[in-house]
Amino acid sequence: MQKEIQFYNRETGRLETENVLGDRWLRLAYLSPIRGLLQGPLFSHALFSRFMGWMLDRPSSVKRIAPTVRKLHINMAEAVVPEGGYTSFNDFFARELKPGARPLPEDPSRLCCPADCRLTVYPEITAGLVVPVKGTPYSMADLLGLQGTRYARGFDGGSLMVCRLCPADYHRYHFPDDGIQEDYWVTHGKYHSVNPLALQRGYRVFTENFRTTRILQLRRGGLAAMFAVGAFGVASIHDYATESGMEFSRGTQAGFFTFGGSTVILAFPPGRCRFDEDLATHSAQGVETLVKVNSAVGTFLTP
Repeated sequence: MQKEIQFYNRETGRLETENVLGDRWLRLAYLSPIRGLLQGPLFSHALFSRFMGWMLDRPSSVKRIAPTVRKLHINMAEAVVPEGGYTSFNDFFARELKPGARPLPEDPSRLCCPADCRLTVYPEITAGLVVPVKGTPYSMADLLGLQGTRYARGFDGGSLMVCRLCPADYHRYHFPDDGIQEDYWVTHGKYHSVNPLALQRGYRVFTENFRTTRILQLRRGGLAAMFAVGAFGVASIHDYATESGMEFSRGTQAGFFTFGGSTVILAFPPGRCRFDEDLATHSAQGVETLVKVNSAVGTFLTP
C-alpha cells in the first residue's frame, strides 16, 4: 500500500503527515483490484461530483462541519462565522477569513502564494515540459489546451508552481500581483483526485481534469498563466470577473472552490521570477511545502 503523505511545514520547520479526508475511499479507487470498475463512474464526468456538491449544499450537511473541523484540526479562530452559523457544509468549506489573517509581504517585488496549499515549484520548464519527481511529465501546451496554443511557446524555459489545496485549507484563491486579465477560458475534462496518490499512479490529472485558465499581465511579473483545476468532489469552480480587461490588485480574491481537493497553478515565462531556495530544494526532493495564501514564495525579476 501507498505510504503516508508527508509535507514540509514552513512555519514549524518539520516534516508532517497529511491527514487525508476520505483516505480509505481514495485508496479503494486508485489502488484496489476493482479500481478499473470505479474510475469511470467516479472520475470521467461531473455527475458524481455534482451529486456530492448538491448533498453538501443542503442544510442537513451542517452536521458534517464539527467532525471535519476536529479530524483536520482546522483553526476556526481565523474564520468568519456568519451570525447564526454556516447554512451548509459548502458554506463552511468556502469560508472567508478575518481581515489580517493572511497579510501581504511588505516588499512589492515578492511573489505571493495564491492559496493556502501544499506547494511544489519548478524553477525551469525545459522544452515546455514539467517533470515531477513522482508522477508523469506534462507539457504547458497540454495544460493550456487548444484555446491557449498561441501562448504555449512563451512559457518555454519559464517556471511554474503547483498549489495543491486540501479539504483542511482555506479554499479561496488570490491574485499574486497587481495586473490586468488578458484572456480567460474553460477546459472541460475529468474529475480525478489531485491527491499525490493519483499523481504517482501516472494519471495526467492537471492536463485532463476540468479547469479554468486566466492569462494575466502582472505589473511586476509580466505575462502569467493562472489555472484553477477541478478535482473529485469539487462541485464547482467559482471564478470572479472572467472578462478580458479586468483589473485586479495584489492579494485580492480570484475565486473559490466548493468541496473537494483542488489545485491552483501559476506559470511564468523565463527570467520573470525566482522561487525561494527552501521551496526549490524540497520540491527537487519530491516534498511539498505547506504555505499560506499571500505569503512570499519568490521574487519577481526585472526583465
